Amino acid sequence: VQLQASGGGSVQPGGSLRLSCTLTGNFNFIESMAWYREAPGKPVELVAQITSSRTTKYADFVKGRFSIFRDNARNTMYLQMYMLKPEDTAVYYCNADLKYGLNDGRGMFWGQGTQVTVSS
Repeated sequence: VQLQASGGGSVQPGGSLRLSCTLTGNFNFIESMAWYREAPGKPVELVAQITSSRTTKYADFVKGRFSIFRDNARNTMYLQMYMLKPEDTAVYYCNADLKYGLNDGRGMFWGQGTQVTVSS
């Protein structure tokens, strides 16, 4: 199983970015997928999560600005980010909670990070 994240970059405050995370490999079921971020000197924090039933959850600091959604046909998750602020600067990681294998084992998988920088 691999998660490939992309879409990071540098934008000015108020700008927008869309992150993508594509899941490949052998698995049975996606329980949920999520975006986390790690800013310098700060702990990793959950940004947004989407479950198999498309229930979403957002951190308070992104509500109303970010939107998480999935394209199940492409096994791809997106994070649409609007009204970006300097404090959104971080490495963003995608995560998948999967069932896999003959016995429906459960595991968490992580993609490589993608850098988002918001500055003027």
